[in-house]
Parts: sequence; C-alpha cells; structure tokens
Amino acid sequence: MIALVGCRESPREPARSDSEARMTSQPRYKSEVDEGLGASVAILLDNSGSMEDRPRRGGDDRPKYVVAREAIGAMLAATDSFVAKHPDFPINVGLYRFATHVERVVPIGRFDARALRDALEATTKPVGGTAIGDAMDEARADLYRAGTFRKYILVVTDGENTEGRSPRRVAQEIANRSEGAVRMYFVAFDVDARRFDFVKDVRGEVVGASDGPALRASLDTIYRGKILAEALDVGETLPDSSRVVPQSGNPPIKPPQKRKP
Repeated sequence: MIALVGCRESPREPARSDSEARMTSQPRYKSEVDEGLGASVAILLDNSGSMEDRPRRGGDDRPKYVVAREAIGAMLAATDSFVAKHPDFPINVGLYRFATHVERVVPIGRFDARALRDALEATTKPVGGTAIGDAMDEARADLYRAGTFRKYILVVTDGENTEGRSPRRVAQEIANRSEGAVRMYFVAFDVDARRFDFVKDVRGEVVGASDGPALRASLDTIYRGKILAEALDVGETLPDSSRVVPQSGNPPIKPPQKRKP
C-alpha cells in the first residue's frame, strides 16, 4: 500500500510520449481542391489471406471475400436509389483493397455503379498480411481531393493489423488533424469487434458481423442508415458561412477558412 502524505499540489497529467506530442502539434489537413456540399466515401475491403477462409458461423461455405463483396454490392444498391432521388447532390465513392499493400481499385469520384460492381467481381484471391492503417491513411489523403465537406472511411476487415502503420494511431491522427471532418466506421467481419474499440475513442463506430446476413445488415445500417441519411440531414449552409451545423448530433464540420491576403 502506498500513501501520499501532506501533498498539496494538484495531480500532474502523465507525460505524453514523443509520438503523442508530435500528433497533437501537427497542422490541420488542408483540402487540395475547393470543397462544397455532398459526401465522399472510401470503402476499404480486407483482402488478406484470412479472407480466403469460411465464416465460422452461419453455415455459409463460401470464402469470406466472396461473402464480403456480395454484401458490399448490395450496400451500393442503396446509392443507385439515392442518386436517382437526388441527382444534383454529389455522392463520391471509391474502393480500396488492402492486404500486405494497399490497392486503389476505384479512385474516389462521382458514384459509378458499373465501375464499382466490375471491380468487386474482379476481386483477386486473398493473400498476404493486413495493412489497415496504411489503407486508412491513403484513403484519407484521397478524401481531401474529392471536393466535399463530408468525408467517410468505411473499413470491412476480419483481422488485426499486421503490416504498416497502426490503425489506432492513424485513426487518432485523422480525428485530430481533420477536426472531426472525417468520420470512421469499422465492420468487424467474423472477428471480435472489440479489437477495434479505439475507433470509438475518436467518435467513430464499430459494428460486428458473424456471417453474410449480419454483414449485409451491418453495412446497410452504416451506409444507408447513417452515411447517406446524414449526408442530407446536416443542415449545411453555404461554404462561406462561419460554420456548418449538423442536425444529426455529430460534431460540426467547419469549411476551410480563407486566408487573409
């Protein structure tokens, strides 16, 4: 037992590590293009070796990568309906695959149903490690070239990071340097969702999915129920306003401030 006697000083905060100090001192991300209303979504699909396995539950004997691409295809069908109802509202979608390395399969751009579905059908056999953090970092950079205030990263994975940067640190960096402008969602497929609880610390969300039907339901909840719904229900004003105030309870998104000459 340790006792502190006669200590009148306020308790000190624990010293930050060098990496934490560097993270908080880094400047805010800057868009490479003018930004306006709309939403840009980067879909990050795990294509590591473990995705060749069958889900442990549900009785589906297909490999997880086949189940996942089918579920993502069904999710994207919601975009077809959204675009038909709101043709003037920009929705940008990009698709990435990650294993040991990251592959930009469909660059983030105006929603192209055929390109995305063709890319999903052409998914290669899974092999290699799991570079979740690297994929998040690459997608984040592309989101700042997409031209919308609203930015989303949606990760579908069945395992822990084994290659490249730590997804925990990348998530913290993105949250700090974007000031909440990049929303992060994880779908833990056939793996304990608690492995990704760090996303909750940066106001992101994590959901689990043990089999194909659960994966489709989780993706629908996030994509249609949150991302697309939020895209319209944000109460955004013109880009020259002092702030953008959402109606959905999420942190406000501030448009880029113009520098004084």
